[in-house]
Amino acid sequence: MDSVKDLNPYFFYIIGGFVGFIFLFEAARQAIFASDGSDQHRTRRLKALSKGISTEDLLAKYRQSRPSRWQRLPFFGNIPAKMRQAGMTIQPRLFMMICALAASSVFVSTQSILGAPLALLAGFGLSIALPMVIINTIRQRRIDKFAKQLPDALDLMKRGLTVGHPLNVTIANVARTMPDPIGTEFGLLADQITYGDSLPAAMMELAKRIDQEDFFYLSVSIDIQHGAGGNLAAMLGTLSAVIRRRYAMRRRIHAISSEGRISAIILSLLPAVMYGGTTLMAPTYFSSVSDDPMFKPIVATILLLVAGNALLLRRLVTFKI
Repeated sequence: MDSVKDLNPYFFYIIGGFVGFIFLFEAARQAIFASDGSDQHRTRRLKALSKGISTEDLLAKYRQSRPSRWQRLPFFGNIPAKMRQAGMTIQPRLFMMICALAASSVFVSTQSILGAPLALLAGFGLSIALPMVIINTIRQRRIDKFAKQLPDALDLMKRGLTVGHPLNVTIANVARTMPDPIGTEFGLLADQITYGDSLPAAMMELAKRIDQEDFFYLSVSIDIQHGAGGNLAAMLGTLSAVIRRRYAMRRRIHAISSEGRISAIILSLLPAVMYGGTTLMAPTYFSSVSDDPMFKPIVATILLLVAGNALLLRRLVTFKI
């Protein structure tokens, strides 16, 4: 037991970093070089057809979503979908390799200055967590732009159907008239319908690609109208009005809650501002007690409480409509 206690903690940090690097390398290797099994799936489909299974049953079986190998990776499982929704064209594999190399570079360059634990934390935060935050921010802004453009697109479709244009023509007109990002997505929708895909299936794929609730409402509404019949132009007009009211309600609630959000930001940043001001005005205020055994536990507790307070305030001033 004495020999274990005499070991330098730095030794365990090196082992942990090495094990983490091995796991990261193996995850990158599987994501880049592992086969997606498309050839095997194609072979199984041909064998099933040769056994006399009907095409409809076979398509129903193989249209079910298959788990992607990306879903096996922690923290990066949904990165392809998020990058696609953010409008980013870089390959997810390349993005993950860049993040891994950047994390390793940050760890190696800051290890001698910050120490192994803080270097690992800095490498993860700057090279992995920060890019994910940026992707989520770009994705959310693009989705919000979709939600803002959708009522105008529905009104344009309604006018086209009212004057007697076919549905595929009205969708293609939206693709030509509306700016990106909704123009590009409706162009893909028009291509799907042109090449034989049904309108409900194409609309559901559009909603899944964008992953915004108003598009799911549109998909379900068109699916119901497609099965039960009715006036599609009137349905699109009603849906457009509902989406506009929901958007106006969101902006109104956002304006009303602005004071609470500013208060939450100020209260969350106040401890850091107080620490910085105290350090500038009295540099020895904290350093004089930093050698005390209770200093680090108390600092860790304060940081956890401040983080919990920030999360709680964020939940209190965030409303979903």
